[in-house]
Amino acid sequence: MKKTLLATAIIGALGASAAAQAATVYDQDGTKLDVYGRIAMGIAGGGPEYNDADEKIDNGAEFVDVYSRLGLRMSHEVNSDLTAFGRLEWRFKGDERYTESGFTEVRQSYLGVQSKQYGTFQAGNFDAFYNQFVSLPFDWEIDRGLEFSGHTKQSRGDSIGYYTPDLQGWTAFLQLKHYSTRGQVETGNNDPDSVIAAQGGVRYEQGPVTVGLGFVDDVVRGGGNGEIMGGLIGSYAINDQLSVRLGYEGRENSDTRGGGYDTVGLGGTYTTGPWAFAADIYNVDPDGQDDDRTAWALGTYYKVSSNFDVFVELNQADQQSISVNLDGLDSKVEKADGDDIYYLTGARYHF
Repeated sequence: MKKTLLATAIIGALGASAAAQAATVYDQDGTKLDVYGRIAMGIAGGGPEYNDADEKIDNGAEFVDVYSRLGLRMSHEVNSDLTAFGRLEWRFKGDERYTESGFTEVRQSYLGVQSKQYGTFQAGNFDAFYNQFVSLPFDWEIDRGLEFSGHTKQSRGDSIGYYTPDLQGWTAFLQLKHYSTRGQVETGNNDPDSVIAAQGGVRYEQGPVTVGLGFVDDVVRGGGNGEIMGGLIGSYAINDQLSVRLGYEGRENSDTRGGGYDTVGLGGTYTTGPWAFAADIYNVDPDGQDDDRTAWALGTYYKVSSNFDVFVELNQADQQSISVNLDGLDSKVEKADGDDIYYLTGARYHF
């Protein structure tokens, strides 16, 4: 599916698209097999200074793997309209010896069929359609900073999904994830039932404008609070170098679990030559709490070559306020504490 204008701008600056870097190892009689991946390492530090128990923790620098992965993309043209496809992607640790297993995660594994006339149907383990069609304009960070729902939201496994072809700029989508209780012992004491979490919505993409509207049934089994979450998020490309984005996401408050919130985000991306710069700021207002919080994320990326890039990212999940007190005699500036700003810098090689 097409990416948003924002995502395209960053990918173009970095040369980091898996599709662009994939190596075709077989392409004959309508059958195609691509191999792709990346090796990424860096240094991370900062972040929260205290844990949930209010105990001070070490948030010093560490050498880390930055989501290295290896994947296969397969397709076969059944006829001029219909294509069958599959995808399999693993994640591995690239920063140290890992003797327990060669891979740490099956990140994606799904198959499906795509019709130019009727749309696309797929099943398995894949990114949430809400993320792909609604929150994607804000999902540019390599690591932390996204305050809207990401690619795992009520997705990743036991899912089926459908989205229409482009209908004069409009695309509609629907996804269902099944949480099964098959094989569990039934005791008769309020045994949990199987649950289906639905998400859906529409996206409009025409010229410089992209707008997505969607919902997620945020069931408890998937880490939600059992209420409906919704979002309206869009981006606008002012020119070939500069794009801006604005979005809202909210979830109803549960009488028993709480968890309601309203989040507003504003950001922009600027690209020039091999450079890309991105920045977002959010206001997050949790229900039932006196104070909301301000979060921000900054990223700088430089494309050394078509396959190799370096980057720096900063994130403050809860920016402390800055106040100036004037009493006529003395002045005092209470500065925000910067020790808990998370940072990540490193390099990636794409193949």
